[in-house]
Amino acid sequence: MIVRVQTADFDLTAEVSALRARNPKVGAVACFVGTVRDLNEGDMVAAMELEHYPGMTEKSLEAIAMEAQQRWPGSEVLIVHRVGKLYPLDQIVLAAASASHRHEAFAACEFVMDYLKTQAPFWKKETTPTGARWVDARVADDEALARWGIAAGNAETHQTQR
Repeated sequence: MIVRVQTADFDLTAEVSALRARNPKVGAVACFVGTVRDLNEGDMVAAMELEHYPGMTEKSLEAIAMEAQQRWPGSEVLIVHRVGKLYPLDQIVLAAASASHRHEAFAACEFVMDYLKTQAPFWKKETTPTGARWVDARVADDEALARWGIAAGNAETHQTQR
């Protein structure tokens, strides 16, 4: 497992090559790259600032990667997540999984992203023409995680606190 939180951008080709080199039995690699959108909830987004809790965030990402590797034995997981100020089209996150077969690689990669979206301690603030705003948890992300048998309730909890 490889887990990193960093301000610097990442090179997708180099990251996938490093992941593949870890296991000669790899038959498939699935990747997801998340990027900053220029439009969210109907507003233009000029920038996004991502904050995290150092140490705690890395441990959370390691737990996500370990859970994926337990669910899909023989898989390898890579998570690179950026923090700091980012702009539209900048890469935010890379989740990748290698496995013997494509079904396991796709499933492990999707699981990592579904888990990460609801369980990793990151906070996102968007800069829009009307000012800065925190990005709320989404019910759809909680529902995606529920497919894997894990209840999150982040969006419902957040909405209740208003």
